[in-house]
Amino acid sequence: MFWAARARKSRNLDQIASTFEIIILSDRWLTVPGVIEILVSGIAGAVVGKLPILSTGWILWPVLLFLTSGLVFSAWIGPLQRKILTLARSAGASERSWTAYCKLYKSWELWGLAALLTPQVALVIMVLKPTLPAM
Repeated sequence: MFWAARARKSRNLDQIASTFEIIILSDRWLTVPGVIEILVSGIAGAVVGKLPILSTGWILWPVLLFLTSGLVFSAWIGPLQRKILTLARSAGASERSWTAYCKLYKSWELWGLAALLTPQVALVIMVLKPTLPAM
């Protein structure tokens, strides 16, 4: 989000396109594999530790939060990133292009915040291990 905000501040659609190309690549090669690795290793750790995943609230809810983050990414963030990239590559420097970009960016920022906060809440739950409802 930091780099996207910096590119937005420039109001340069070429810089915005370049930034979103890098964001998309880093998500594909770093973020998505990292999230999968965290989920797999966490579930494997629970299995090895003989902790019931579905009936242990502090394990179940973080897994659901990670899955929610992935769903938000797949359904909203990824498509918005591609739309922003397409718009920034093809748009001229008109005010209309800038307005369309700002609308997409605001949505991307909102959904991105949701996708960032859910794993952070999961981390807090895993560390504090509060008593939470389970199945």
